[in-house]
Amino acid sequence: MFPSLHAFRRPLSNLLTSKCASLSFVVLTTSRRPFTSPLSPVGKYTMAPSNQINYSSSAADKRPLSEPRPSSSVLLLSPQNQVLLLHRVQTSSSFASAHVFPGGNLDAFHDGEIPSVGSPERHRDGLAYRLGAIRETFEETGILLAHKDGELVNLSVEERDVARKRIHGNQVKFQDWVESLGAQPDIDGLVPFTRWVTPATNPKRFTTQMYLYLLPLSRGEMPGEMLIPTPDNGVEHTAALFAPAHEFLSRASANSIILFPPQMYLLRIVANIFAGTAPSPDQGPLHLRSQRDKLLSFLSTVPTAETEKGKQHKTALIPWAEKVISPHTLFIRKADKRIVLGLDKPGPELKGSDRGGDWENVVLVHFTKAGPTDVEVRRREDVLEEERILSGSTQKI
Repeated sequence: MFPSLHAFRRPLSNLLTSKCASLSFVVLTTSRRPFTSPLSPVGKYTMAPSNQINYSSSAADKRPLSEPRPSSSVLLLSPQNQVLLLHRVQTSSSFASAHVFPGGNLDAFHDGEIPSVGSPERHRDGLAYRLGAIRETFEETGILLAHKDGELVNLSVEERDVARKRIHGNQVKFQDWVESLGAQPDIDGLVPFTRWVTPATNPKRFTTQMYLYLLPLSRGEMPGEMLIPTPDNGVEHTAALFAPAHEFLSRASANSIILFPPQMYLLRIVANIFAGTAPSPDQGPLHLRSQRDKLLSFLSTVPTAETEKGKQHKTALIPWAEKVISPHTLFIRKADKRIVLGLDKPGPELKGSDRGGDWENVVLVHFTKAGPTDVEVRRREDVLEEERILSGSTQKI
């Protein structure tokens, strides 16, 4: 089996020299375990279905607090620095019609020992979370984030599809199968990129470790069509699409696709950073590498806030790898009745700890039976100032 997590870790700076090539459209349906996501306000993310998300504090008082289930999710960048999102169909059991990151629940059979309830490690990056992220990405997309002879393993369609079925059916342990290829999961290539904890008001809750993974610039081939019937003869996904982060954001802003707040939040970070590195005609791969360098540098920078007031808040000193975000309602806007979600708190399990998320930004959203609409990430102080003006008040909201 594999060594402990620390043996796989490289300094984030080492990734700045990683080489990375393609926009791919992949049609797939996956043989999936029942899905519950951490990113519903978080994606394939780990949260309750959109019509079950509840941010009312009074609702939390009426039911026992459910324990967040460990899960992982991956923001996967293509060789052309495009992001992979999976599209869930309306007949899916949860996150109907949402576009989500690959990921899902941890499984002790495949991922090894999972930190127990009450353990501080349950809400931290760890070996089980990393193995779960790589396994789920393979099960859902056929992209295997494992190294052999210094390169990512590239399986034939037949090998890949047989393995996905066997792993899904618990006929073989994921780690054993990878070892049989003479390969090792690229645990070290996963860059922690926030953790999201489902609000306490939800009956189904998750603690989801998010990762960034950069497919190498030299990898020009991506898995093609992936068609696997689900056990219930239904379809969990209709397509997997690599596209620029800003394109997904534009489509979500027009309400032509569904993005939950966590995906919107993380995609916004990537889009903003990449937008600041305009290519020149003769740059080619150098431009892609420059974008990656800037993103990885951003993720290693503290303080994480950009405004003066944001830098004064304690969450600004928490690195992106350690941030824990449990969305909570601040108020409902008078102007458009959108819920304003705070992102600074880590959730009840970590209350009183030194953990936290992002005080500087908030998410504005309408929640409907079909999912979130009009999702927008904005500066907290700007949103509060607008509300003060509408209220005709100078008091603190």
